Amino acid sequence: MPDVSIIVPIFNAEKYLNKCLDSLINQTKEELEFILINDGSTDDSEKIIKTYHDKRIKYYKQKNQGIGKTRNLGIEKATGKYIMFLDSDDYLEKNATKLMFDKAFSTNSDLVICNYYKIKDNFKEEQELIDFKTTTLKECPNLLYDINLSPWNKIYKSSLIKENNIKFVENLKYEDVPFVATALDKAKKITKLNRCLNYYVIHNNSETTVRDEKVFDILKILDLIRKYFQNNQSIKETLDKLTVRIITNYTIQQRMQKNQKIGMAFIDEAFKYLEKEVPDYKDNKYYEKRGLIKRTIEKNKLLSKLYCKMYIKRNK
Repeated sequence: MPDVSIIVPIFNAEKYLNKCLDSLINQTKEELEFILINDGSTDDSEKIIKTYHDKRIKYYKQKNQGIGKTRNLGIEKATGKYIMFLDSDDYLEKNATKLMFDKAFSTNSDLVICNYYKIKDNFKEEQELIDFKTTTLKECPNLLYDINLSPWNKIYKSSLIKENNIKFVENLKYEDVPFVATALDKAKKITKLNRCLNYYVIHNNSETTVRDEKVFDILKILDLIRKYFQNNQSIKETLDKLTVRIITNYTIQQRMQKNQKIGMAFIDEAFKYLEKEVPDYKDNKYYEKRGLIKRTIEKNKLLSKLYCKMYIKRNK
């Protein structure tokens, strides 16, 4: 049994795949398995994968199913004591897996979180998450807000995921948020490793940056999280703050929306959602650290629309 299974969903990643796979096979940690799942790529991703002759690689190919189903297949195929996730356009420090595994094993933690680098336009920026001692979500509900809700930059005990049947949402965008939120909730020990070990690469026209009609999925994702925690009053304040932050961010991001009608419709639905789920959202603590002009715009539907329209007009 390998110590760690690293799951990599791959879809049309030929431009970045070599760097990703090189970072895997050069890991200093031994006893690994790399679960590479080609999710219906139409480029040369498969050709690149087949140039790697490493016995730790387990390669699977399927028709395009989406990243949620692909990661779930990876979990099903994983045989390691611990599980990590890596996106095909990202990469790891050489000692990332060893340091994460050693931290998890030595503390008997279900979940370990590390800092990461954000790479955009060839500029590297260190992303330091809040520091904390070994804890749980019950003891520290602010973790739901203070860490990034992405599956990478984390290592999970396999039993945490499999015994609790934690899966990625399928057929929706932003599928990773409920997965990480549930893992945080079920983990009996959560630990922080204060090292930057992941390289999170942001590209133009990537899933991260593109705004299209799938933006409405974020409201469904928030519904799933709020329903999951609906009977947990200790986390309500944090959950409301998280909801306001996510809604606000995606509302303002409609300035990047390819279709202005979709953007304006989303802003309408976003404010309806806030009014229903967080009626006092204008007084939410999220806005406290926003500048006066920013929070004035962000709290107001008409001003948010005007801001997005002006941005689009200015950048045409």
